Amino acid sequence: MSVVKSPLSDADLKVVAEALQGALVDLVDLSLVAKQVHWNVVGPRFRSVHLQLDEVVAVARQHTDTVAERASALGVSPDGRAGTVSATSGIRKAPEGWIKDTDAVGTLVAALGAVITRMRERIAATDEPDPVSQDILIGLTADLEKHHWMFQAENG
Repeated sequence: MSVVKSPLSDADLKVVAEALQGALVDLVDLSLVAKQVHWNVVGPRFRSVHLQLDEVVAVARQHTDTVAERASALGVSPDGRAGTVSATSGIRKAPEGWIKDTDAVGTLVAALGAVITRMRERIAATDEPDPVSQDILIGLTADLEKHHWMFQAENG
């Protein structure tokens, strides 16, 4: 059942739907990984890393909603359920237990790098079929790249 019909062709909609769904799960997982690390970070730079992690969570959650609502606007039902996120995210599992501040930074550099790589693939895939969705992906990737740079500078 679809109550919303996209103006995109079926072929274009398939490409865009896959890109938006992939972006959604990666963003949901990024927010979960960042929050898990946020709760467990320890070390001399605890406070700065702890606060920076919350910034990543906020950005990921904001963009998650934008991506999901774009999918809905095109008649694609977004799927952010835990099982879907777990099965399809491109991010490695967050470490268990306490995590040293330098390792926390490394975890976020890797997670952000994985998401950014996949987002750039989605940007390329949506160029022709839907520049509107592509624009959303470009904007969120720019935000993620800013955080990626900042976390890399932490361990520079």
